Amino acid sequence: MGSEGPKAITIHVTGFKKFLGVSENPTEKIANNLKSYVEKRGLPSGLSLGCCTVLETAGEGAKSQLYQVLESSVVVSGDNKNTIGTVVWLHLGVNSGSTKFAIERQAVNEAHFRCPDQLGWQPQRLPIVVEDGSILKAKETSCSTESIFKSLKSKGFDVVQSDDAGRFVCNYVYYHSLRFAEEKGHKSLFVHVPLFSKIDEDTQMQFVVALLETIAATC
Repeated sequence: MGSEGPKAITIHVTGFKKFLGVSENPTEKIANNLKSYVEKRGLPSGLSLGCCTVLETAGEGAKSQLYQVLESSVVVSGDNKNTIGTVVWLHLGVNSGSTKFAIERQAVNEAHFRCPDQLGWQPQRLPIVVEDGSILKAKETSCSTESIFKSLKSKGFDVVQSDDAGRFVCNYVYYHSLRFAEEKGHKSLFVHVPLFSKIDEDTQMQFVVALLETIAATC
């Protein structure tokens, strides 16, 4: 009997640009710098970092861009399933009022923006996907948030679990991503991070790398 190596997993990461009230979005910097940061540190065997994309902080007007990004993983993995293995989408967003990292368990089918997004859209209590019905409908991640939380906590990170990703663009993107992941057999996870003024940039980069490694070990 031959021993099998670590299962292959590819994690794609997204962050967001600035938006009203947040002139510097930490997730934009994280997404832009993650490749070079990981190249210096290395990743466990079997784990690959896929594309790192910065999304427009917008809902309906940026939906086509979001789906182009999501579909790109299908094109990449289509002929290389043995090497790509499990595909996970990790979406990072900022919670400017928080001092902790938050692992989001679910997204809800409601767009209710407290301010206009970067393209001027400000929906009020609208379903994100009309054919999914009620704005109360929720989709949960298939990632083991409890295991991820415990692992990151044990590494000393100030992290919590959350059932409320808000009703702004973060929740909008997460709902679409969870829906897409269900259809394609992928996984999706959203994590909120604080501003760099609350948790410094280097600590946040360390957290994201630890998060990648933990996702690979638990998904």
